[in-house]
Amino acid sequence: MMDYSSGEQILESLGVTPIINAAGPVTRFSGTRPRPEAMQAMMAMVDPFVELPELIDAAGKRIAEIIGVPAATITSGASGGLTVQTAAAMAKDDPEKIFQLPISDDVPNELIIQRNHRFGYDHLYLTPGARFVEVGTADGCSPEKVEDAITDKTAAIIHLESPYSGDNVLPIETLVEIAHRNGVPLMCDAASRLPPRKNLTKFVEAGSDLVSFSGGKGIRGPQATGLLLGSEEWIEYAKLNNAPNATVARAQKVSKESIAGILAAVEMFVNEDEDEENRRYTRLMQSVVDQVIEIPGVHAEVVHDYNHYIPHAVLRLNDSWRGPPKSVIGERMLEGPDRVVILTFLEEVADFWVDPLNLSDEEVQQVTDKLRRVLLDASNEG
Repeated sequence: MMDYSSGEQILESLGVTPIINAAGPVTRFSGTRPRPEAMQAMMAMVDPFVELPELIDAAGKRIAEIIGVPAATITSGASGGLTVQTAAAMAKDDPEKIFQLPISDDVPNELIIQRNHRFGYDHLYLTPGARFVEVGTADGCSPEKVEDAITDKTAAIIHLESPYSGDNVLPIETLVEIAHRNGVPLMCDAASRLPPRKNLTKFVEAGSDLVSFSGGKGIRGPQATGLLLGSEEWIEYAKLNNAPNATVARAQKVSKESIAGILAAVEMFVNEDEDEENRRYTRLMQSVVDQVIEIPGVHAEVVHDYNHYIPHAVLRLNDSWRGPPKSVIGERMLEGPDRVVILTFLEEVADFWVDPLNLSDEEVQQVTDKLRRVLLDASNEG
């Protein structure tokens, strides 16, 4: 029998080496550590049995009250929310259409999306049998391009809120106005946009009909949960098209334990002191910057902006750097028994960074020590 007494024992038995996750709430690197309150709620929900639709309705109403939005429901991750958004837009509350998806020949099945809002997971929008109508170019998009693309086959307009999605895109307010004037919904993917906590209401207040957030990123709920927020009408459509019903989203189940966990996580998240949280992150990330900033060819600073949802230690290899590229730095950080993952794999930006969301004070020091060592060794290669 394996030893299941700790995560370390389980990994050792399987021959898997753990990592220190300084890349943030990236699913590939296990997302986040769920809050203790979320884990406690999940364990408390192990014994009772319920009718899941009743629990989903009640938990959704409570989450909407906590956040301050008209309505909410729970999905299987933010990605599950994208599939449910599309199914809701295509089938609404029509039982025949709900059960026939992804066969969509006789229903509106086109999703209008700006070229600069295409992203690596957007195919989840297509799962219910939809297809994209792409508008604009890499240089931008005009409101007229969006409006001209609307036909009787249009199911929804898609909006992405994401780091590095570009400045040359139409804002959500413009898309909402176009969508609603033409009688179609505006669906928003804001998976990773928490914190800041104000975003929980921002996109709904801007007029988005459904907004998808991850429950396992900044909220630190169960990794496989998500939130859909929006109007009462559209949340009702979403629930009809979601698991546990016999729909195109049937596989995207959320357990009763996970429902309890995300409910507890949301309540804790909205009641935390965000300013105090950011002061801690800034202090920790400044300690990283202080240890690497004098390495020849390395620029480092603490950054907290739209692209960095909490204070990060952001590094760049400048013109005087004589070592290997940032991708190699990332590979070397993962070598050895003290494996550390930092975010070096965004090809569209020159920067790489340390994200403190998952790090204890002790782990920050471990990350700093290894990063300094790797950079110093690499700087001497030239």
